[in-house]
Amino acid sequence: MSVAKILWVDDEIESLTSQIMFLENKGYEVAVKTNGFDAVEYVKENIVDVVLLDETMPGITGLQTLQQIKEVNTTMPVVLITKNEAENLMDEAIGSQISDYLIKPVNPNQVWLSLKKLIDNKRLVAEKTTTAYQQEFRNLFMALNNNPDYNEWMELYKKLVYWELEMKKSDSPEMQEVFHTQKQEANTEFFKFISKNYASWVSPKSVDGPIMSNTLLKYKVFPHLEKGTPLFFVLIDNLRFDQWKAIQPIFAESFRILDEDTFYAILPTATQYARNAIFAGMLPIDIEKNFSNQWKNDDEEGGKNLHEEEFLKEQLKRNRMGDLKFSYTKITNNSDGQKLVENMHNLLQNDFNVIVYNFVDMLSHARTEMEVLKELAGDETSYRSITRSWFEHSPLHQALKKIADKNIHLIIATDHGSTRVKTPVKVIGDKQTTANLRYKHGRNLNYEEKDVLAFRNPKDAGLPVPTVNSSFIFAKGDLFLCYPNNYNHFVHYYKNTFQHGGISLEEMIVPIVRMSGK
Repeated sequence: MSVAKILWVDDEIESLTSQIMFLENKGYEVAVKTNGFDAVEYVKENIVDVVLLDETMPGITGLQTLQQIKEVNTTMPVVLITKNEAENLMDEAIGSQISDYLIKPVNPNQVWLSLKKLIDNKRLVAEKTTTAYQQEFRNLFMALNNNPDYNEWMELYKKLVYWELEMKKSDSPEMQEVFHTQKQEANTEFFKFISKNYASWVSPKSVDGPIMSNTLLKYKVFPHLEKGTPLFFVLIDNLRFDQWKAIQPIFAESFRILDEDTFYAILPTATQYARNAIFAGMLPIDIEKNFSNQWKNDDEEGGKNLHEEEFLKEQLKRNRMGDLKFSYTKITNNSDGQKLVENMHNLLQNDFNVIVYNFVDMLSHARTEMEVLKELAGDETSYRSITRSWFEHSPLHQALKKIADKNIHLIIATDHGSTRVKTPVKVIGDKQTTANLRYKHGRNLNYEEKDVLAFRNPKDAGLPVPTVNSSFIFAKGDLFLCYPNNYNHFVHYYKNTFQHGGISLEEMIVPIVRMSGK
């Protein structure tokens, strides 16, 4: 490991000789300056890991020096050393982004601990993360092999997401590889679990099953509707649980998070099925029965999600909430987003406001189409990072901040997640077979049994029968379904892109989070 370089700035530096020797014995290289001007010049021309800065010096003060150092290098860690404990000084120093402060007279060990915290922090955190995951690995492994039920699967997935985010602190490629393998194993087991249980969950005779898209509003949203307190239900489409965790800290700045939960998106984990099911409060087979003019199958012409407001109105009536004052807003571009920001105060007059925000879905589709986005969102880490960056600067964030100090309920949810596909498999079908990569329906489909969950009768999965003898297949894990013609082009084009419609933890177990204004 290279030697850490410290710059100590103090107009009485000669009185600190023993302190400096102590640090040098600990392996640090210490340069000294007696005033702010020289310190700023030194930082411009030399590599420095941490600046120890006296607050009261002739010439320019410590705070002025701090400001000038930050202009040279905004990320430079600076420890302010001061005789003065005045609160306004501390506020100003912390506002100017000091990394730590020490009160004179300073003890050598105190300085050493501060440096250790700043310089070694990353390494220490990485080591601790690796050790903690090694201990947790066995617990996760045991849980996976313990025949988890649907609630335990949700907990397991949350833990995996937690470790996935923690692993980013560890720069050990070996540990990340171990984690990646464990997550793949989890998805293999999850596929078996869904294959075994899904049909019974969606059966009209079902007495036990998780909260799914079609029961989401009934159990997780409607109970929080009350006259006089507006409830905002914001559906950000295609938002995985790890992407939620990436934007959670931004929400936490403005809102109090009361309940962070997950539910199961129905199959296919695709917008037209999962989102229509949420707003209709029905499985697709029942939507087709009750709204035969509005429901469109994949292969039919016309928009597939044009009737959500109508479905919602009917669901409110069925649940004896028809007299509630509600609004439905769908945002598909930036100018719609800006209109939402301007209209937010008017929505406070309603009991229930639904906002559907299409961004993440556009990102995942655009990512497939655009080489630049393939570079920007090449893996899960960058996919989360783009989501965070989008949300932070989005009209949606601006709009929600406008109601953060009001007496409101806010529920954030999604319709389904997505998974990064890596393994192509061949499927053969006739002309009517749909083009989706994670699920297909058609007649005479030819596929490998082990690669998919097949429903020869779509009704068993709560799905309409698009044409006589149609069956549905859902891809497992990280597979994507390709036709044999033009196979290589297809594989190259779609490999490593984020897709949805199939069976994976990332697509099916998705967030629903309840908050209140602060």
